[in-house]
Amino acid sequence: MRKIGLIVLVLALGVGIGLLISGKLAPVQGQAKPGMGFAAFPGSLGAEDVTGPYDVVKGWPKDVSTLPGNDKWTYGAAEGVFAESPNRVYMLFRGELPKMAPPKARLLPDVGPSISFPVAGLWRDTTTASPPGTGGTDNNMAEWMTAWEGKAPDIGMKGPPYRKMGVDANWENCLVVVDGNGNIVETWKQWDKLFRRPHSVYISPYDPDKNVWIVDDNMQVIYKFTHDGKQLLQTIGTPEKEGADGTHFNRPTYLDWLPDGTFFVSDGYTGTRVAKFDKNGKFIMDWGKKGGPRGGGGNEPVETRPGYFSNVHGVAIDPKTHHVFVNDRNNHRIQVFDDNGKYLYEWKVDADPSSLHLLYIGSGSTIWTFDRTTNKMVEWDLQGHLLYAWGAMGNFPGALWGVHGMSVDQEGNLYLAEVDNGRVEKFHPKAGANPAFLVAKPIYSAWK
Repeated sequence: MRKIGLIVLVLALGVGIGLLISGKLAPVQGQAKPGMGFAAFPGSLGAEDVTGPYDVVKGWPKDVSTLPGNDKWTYGAAEGVFAESPNRVYMLFRGELPKMAPPKARLLPDVGPSISFPVAGLWRDTTTASPPGTGGTDNNMAEWMTAWEGKAPDIGMKGPPYRKMGVDANWENCLVVVDGNGNIVETWKQWDKLFRRPHSVYISPYDPDKNVWIVDDNMQVIYKFTHDGKQLLQTIGTPEKEGADGTHFNRPTYLDWLPDGTFFVSDGYTGTRVAKFDKNGKFIMDWGKKGGPRGGGGNEPVETRPGYFSNVHGVAIDPKTHHVFVNDRNNHRIQVFDDNGKYLYEWKVDADPSSLHLLYIGSGSTIWTFDRTTNKMVEWDLQGHLLYAWGAMGNFPGALWGVHGMSVDQEGNLYLAEVDNGRVEKFHPKAGANPAFLVAKPIYSAWK
């Protein structure tokens, strides 16, 4: 009897521990069912998880060609997106490109034997086609529009060695506001002249006035506008002058906030630091040193020393711990610091090579990114363990190509700005999808 009792006790403990573990891991395991495997929506017939736990909203938003007198143009490279609410979404573009149908496939014998175009249905890389057409690590941005002013050297390509503004591209409608149905409700054309390479757009979750922030990496500044776009309230940095101090940036990329309004800037494509400012934009401190491959790869080894950066292309704050997560892009790693720049830990990105575009935490306890190498949305826990990934490269609805900005509204809709596809896509959570695989909603502590 004692033996039987012991067996029963062990079995009971095993079941209890199993239930405890399964309860903790169920969100990570995708609520897998027998014979149904691992998925955001287990048991979906014929599914591939191409859009993860979401359905893409087709036909959203309306094209910029629907604006009166703008029928010849479509969106250029989509740099950023921010959803203030399900009914007010800011979209940031590098101008406009000619609206045209994809070309029919044809051979290119003048380029080489057995070479054809388009390839895999991809025909116009909008980040290359849109002004300024350059912008990688250490690129010289002193003459940001050189290739659009007839000054670029002939590099052996057939046709003119430069592109013409008003023909090959149009520098208008860099910031467009749409409603929940994708209708264009505002364009901020009055500010187009201020932008050189607008890179990201935000509203601080801790700002009751809902001011709009735009980071412009070529202009070397961060702009702060009123909510309606009628007034420029502040310019942080010195326009068109690079540096690494309290009044200068070196091609800044993204930013994020602490609850008291303190914010951190990833600085940047050429800079090698994180800069910290108070809520009024007063410089507090910075950290970071130059280290790692430069200029698009080079021959330098990948950096392993803490606090050294190459292409600081993303920053996200964990609102619970105030830890600062930094995308050290060219070194293929995420470095984590406290809010005073003390190094805590890091993880390498297991893709060869990776090319992360951004970091996002919001109100969640996981971190999301997009890898331009694999063209997948990737979810890690805050220690870097893989939880989930989804996405497929392409230009059909729901496919991804160069996600450069992301945002989530209060209803859980996900918005992705694609710098290569030249579009913003809206994704709606699937009914019954595992909530652990949804991108966390942002924090709305000052406004809801």
